[in-house]
Amino acid sequence: RAVLRKASALEYKIQRRALRKEDFINYIQYEVNLLELIKKRRARIGYSFKKDEIEHSILHRVHSLFNRATGKWKDDVQLWLSHVAFCKQWNAKHQLSKVFSTMLAIHSNKPALWIMAAKWEMETRLSSESARHLFLRALRFHPECPKLYQEYFRMELMHAEKQRKEKKEFEQAKMDLGEFNYSEEILNGEMARIVYRDASQKIKGVEFQLAVLSIAKLFDFTQDLQKEILESLQARYADDPLTWDYMARRELELGSLQPTENSTKQKKVSEMAQREERCCAVFDEAVGAVPTEDMWKCYITFCLERYNRKTNSEELKQKRLERTLSVFSKAHESNLLSEALYKQWLQLLLDSSLSEKAVEVAEAATRHFSQSVETWQMRLRVLIQLKRDDVTQCFEEAIKHVKSKGTLPLWTLWVEWSEGTNSKEDTQALYQRSLHATTPAESVTMKEMYLDWTYRSSGYKKAKRLFTSLCENRPFSLDFFRKMIQIEKEQESCKMLHLREYYERALREFGSTNTDLWLDYIKEELSHPQGKPENCGSIHWRAMKMLQGDLVEDFVSKYTLLQTGHL
Repeated sequence: RAVLRKASALEYKIQRRALRKEDFINYIQYEVNLLELIKKRRARIGYSFKKDEIEHSILHRVHSLFNRATGKWKDDVQLWLSHVAFCKQWNAKHQLSKVFSTMLAIHSNKPALWIMAAKWEMETRLSSESARHLFLRALRFHPECPKLYQEYFRMELMHAEKQRKEKKEFEQAKMDLGEFNYSEEILNGEMARIVYRDASQKIKGVEFQLAVLSIAKLFDFTQDLQKEILESLQARYADDPLTWDYMARRELELGSLQPTENSTKQKKVSEMAQREERCCAVFDEAVGAVPTEDMWKCYITFCLERYNRKTNSEELKQKRLERTLSVFSKAHESNLLSEALYKQWLQLLLDSSLSEKAVEVAEAATRHFSQSVETWQMRLRVLIQLKRDDVTQCFEEAIKHVKSKGTLPLWTLWVEWSEGTNSKEDTQALYQRSLHATTPAESVTMKEMYLDWTYRSSGYKKAKRLFTSLCENRPFSLDFFRKMIQIEKEQESCKMLHLREYYERALREFGSTNTDLWLDYIKEELSHPQGKPENCGSIHWRAMKMLQGDLVEDFVSKYTLLQTGHL
């Protein structure tokens, strides 16, 4: 009765004149949950009769609900995918074929859906012919889609592998192959070769060639095909860093194909070192043939990857470090090192305790990227970490080179360093200078830091005087006022008169855009020993007048919660 009552209520909702997608989704979800419940109960009591009357009628209803929903909201891909998932879960193969057919007619512009349908045909229905037909249809809509070609290429190789296995099993069973016609060309992946040749004419770029090559490597009968792809790669993209990167890394794999059984640890280490040397020889040739920043980046990335690999051999680890540092130096000498790679080089030098070299590299980086705030920060951090004497000089140099708009990170780093190193007077002078040197928007952060430092180093009275003087120059941040309010609250003789002054100043700046500030002011009047609860009414009235748009409603609801003691 409960099930009937619920189903009827859901049914009425989808019979309305104005249909809502949520009603369909809720109804489908309810029926799916019911199916799961029936399945569990059947498993528990071991009852397997009347499936046609119970499950099949529910399944039929869910499919019809999905059909109505996808017919009404055709553009909702998620709805289609939910139907596909439902069909897969309940093994409704015939229904799923129809769903894919209708979905692809409407959403033919989405390659991922074509691939999903073709994969299902190939892997679940074991129909290579249907999968091929779908891929060919998809390629008519998307003739230059690399992903479609890759998956079609993979499908043809899977088909060839399946036929090879079938033929092998028949031969092992000594069965007559008369009625089964296995073409040698198809068995050797000729169809995949045709797909590749067609694709490589339409799709340019090394990435596609490498993706296809990595797919071909998964199958053990594609040596000739791999060779053809590799030759095409070298002929057409000889100047591309990715081609050289692949050719160099291939040397590692070629070495690992040789049998290494019964070899000692020392032998394995020397073998690995030889393989890496061969890779580096190819990379050295590459940077000579293609002297670009990207090529050096590939070389350095490879060296760093090898260096970061775990090894028990200290000799190999040291060799890798030396090689990596040498490559960094060569790239730097060629003026082809990017800003990010300078950062990695510096980190490597610091980790290896080569501090003098790190200082040199940091200086070179700032010469190359004199406008970059990040590079100057990097250099300054190195100098601070090593406790060098020329930190102040370097800060001055950095401020001179970098445009004033982006200097905030440098000023914050400078004052933080000065707080721990220089005298109070020097730090104060630096803070004062930073307020004039930074843009108005950036000076806001400096004001907060200045107020916080003054309170920590000189106490409440100086902080209060500083606050009053800083308030003469806009702009401000809300945190600047909140910091001063917090400082006042930390005093033993916390005066409500001062708190009112700070709140009033903050409200003049942020009263129209911040509800919490008004509420905090009201709370202060209610809870402070010197507070005047009778002021809350006028504060509330002012807030209602000053706040903008939806904030008034937000304030009213929060104020009500405050009055009832829930906030």
